[in-house]
Amino acid sequence: MVIGSNARQNPAYCPVCFFDKMKASIIEKANINKKIHPRLRIVLKVLAVLLILAGIVTAITIPVKKHMDSSITVKSIVKLWDVYDYNSIYANGKAFLQKDPYNNTVLTIYGYACFFLAESQNDTTLTQEYLNECITSLRMALYDANSSLLPQIQYMLGKAYFHKNKSSSYYYSDLAIKYLNLAKQNGCKEKDIAQYLGISYANLGMAEQSIAAFSEALAIRDSPSLLLSIAEQYYNIENYEIAEQYLFRLIKTNEDDDILLKSKLLLAKIYTDKGEYDTALNEYNEILKTYENSADAYYGIGCIYEKQQNIVKARTEWRKALKIQVNHPGAQKKLSIY
Repeated sequence: MVIGSNARQNPAYCPVCFFDKMKASIIEKANINKKIHPRLRIVLKVLAVLLILAGIVTAITIPVKKHMDSSITVKSIVKLWDVYDYNSIYANGKAFLQKDPYNNTVLTIYGYACFFLAESQNDTTLTQEYLNECITSLRMALYDANSSLLPQIQYMLGKAYFHKNKSSSYYYSDLAIKYLNLAKQNGCKEKDIAQYLGISYANLGMAEQSIAAFSEALAIRDSPSLLLSIAEQYYNIENYEIAEQYLFRLIKTNEDDDILLKSKLLLAKIYTDKGEYDTALNEYNEILKTYENSADAYYGIGCIYEKQQNIVKARTEWRKALKIQVNHPGAQKKLSIY
């Protein structure tokens, strides 16, 4: 009895008091729960259901993802390459390389897939992103490449740098030249190497090297665009006589309107630079009979009048050029000076 009395005086040690407190707490919570707005109670129930569903989804997806990751192998990526499935190679290769970043086979295939995906894009930003991944992957692959595969990897790397120039003002032409020449030296027989080299040398203003490369490409495949490129490079080193020979050949035998127009414009420009103004003027007028909206022809005529110190007539021709092509760089520059 004494113990019971002391227990009542010290509720912390009294079982009866303990259960009394629990009862009071439950009643209090029940009262609070009754005060909760019915809509809030619904929201809480919905949240509870969503949390449970999220837990179930997580419990399911994690094992599935682990299983999918484990199913991506070098062999499965090679099979995708055999059927030209570049999008799947890109997705699976990226996942594989996160686990094994130095696997040479996957690095090579992934780099090639990035290159072909870059070529298929209309968005230049996406093109550059794919090319960047291609270059990174192939440069890593070079360090441990089999000697038999090395020339092909160097060739693809050179092409990747070449295509980056389309939106980067030729900042990568030197690297394109480096890897294309390495590929060639190591035995790569791809027929377009010489043409890529010719364009890359031209981008860097290396006219003589460009002519040599274009001439090599011409020996492999006769092409009007190659003939025009060679003529342009001879013009750049002021070897007008040989440039004219290529242009006469193009004008006589070519039927492509774009190549034909460019050839005639370059020929007229050569006559202008040689001081044969009447011949140049006749050439430009002949061009305008066929291509009446040639801004370059009006610009060229304006340059002839400029050389003859007739600035009034020159300005008139440059304005005609701008009416046809509002952003013609040559005409804009001349009119800003005069």
